[in-house]
Amino acid sequence: MKITSVEVQPISQVVNPKYAIVSAAGAQPESHYAVVAIRTDDGHTGYGEATVVPGWSGESQITATAFIRDLLTPLLIGRDPLHIRELADLLDRHLIENPFTKAAVEMALLDVAGKALGVPVNVLLGGPRRPPEIALKFSIGAFPPPEAGRVARAAKDMGLKAVKVKVALGLEGDIARLEAVREAVGKDFRVAVDANGGWRESDAQAMLPHLERLRVNCIEQPLPRGDFRGCARLRRRTLIPIMLDESVFTRQQALEAIREEACDIISIYPGKNGGLLRSIDIASMAASAGLRCTIGSNLEMDLGTAAMLHVAVAAAGLAGTVDHDIIGPLYYDQHFTRTPIRFENGCAVVPDGPGLGVDFEAAQSAYTE
Repeated sequence: MKITSVEVQPISQVVNPKYAIVSAAGAQPESHYAVVAIRTDDGHTGYGEATVVPGWSGESQITATAFIRDLLTPLLIGRDPLHIRELADLLDRHLIENPFTKAAVEMALLDVAGKALGVPVNVLLGGPRRPPEIALKFSIGAFPPPEAGRVARAAKDMGLKAVKVKVALGLEGDIARLEAVREAVGKDFRVAVDANGGWRESDAQAMLPHLERLRVNCIEQPLPRGDFRGCARLRRRTLIPIMLDESVFTRQQALEAIREEACDIISIYPGKNGGLLRSIDIASMAASAGLRCTIGSNLEMDLGTAAMLHVAVAAAGLAGTVDHDIIGPLYYDQHFTRTPIRFENGCAVVPDGPGLGVDFEAAQSAYTE
């Protein structure tokens, strides 16, 4: 089997304004993607999704489309798509960083390989380690307290059992927002916070008594990217688990976080890590060090969400006490797959068909007509 063509198409989605994310990293009223299609000489097609935000990873639709079309496609034509590790390493050698761009290509390779072999992508990742239902938490933007409480109640009405609240836009506002969310969902509902690197260390320390009073179950990325030592100091001051997201894109950064004892949990997901295989690698590193991983999100569509679910079911050391951010499709009214991701009982369900298990091509044809 050989790759005969690689195609890339930009797609944009408006986020439901009731849920649009506002955080210390900025607002996201609209999401932008580059969708990759890899076709082979035996008639199989695999799809992948680059979820691109310039302020997050430095990538855009323009850069992702250009790199895939002009740089990566010539490397792939004529290659065997089953040689996924070899091709992932090839992409890394020819394109520095740009993880979401490379993840889209690797995602399409795994999708086409799974379809050719008749197995789900999670089997290519080593097979499932757990049931296909992955528990979720909804992300609540840094809204005024009444609005944050409304979104929290809406998440609870969806059947979710956990939320995380965006913070680091002012300590008084952070506390009021958290209090409103806690009042809205009750004392037994799981509530985490995500600072997106927006706190100074002194701010985070000042917040700890309030986070403990409000029974917060996780503090995500409290300090700026790369401040492993500051996070280690903060971790020694609280029993609330510290999660790193923006600080850990690569395996090398995961190793640094482990060496510095900077966190209890690492957030992984294919786009940020440069592919599903890299996410699996980081999860294995974390598990070897006694840490856990959660699945993060960049508000992926159904393709990227399917990839995240295959990682979630196959990864070592997936967190059980802190829920996962496999929630992108919940923020959109339009879907580009014939069978959308299933959400049931506060969980997302791993697709069970070959490859990623979602039929993008049929929905794409309907959309373009």
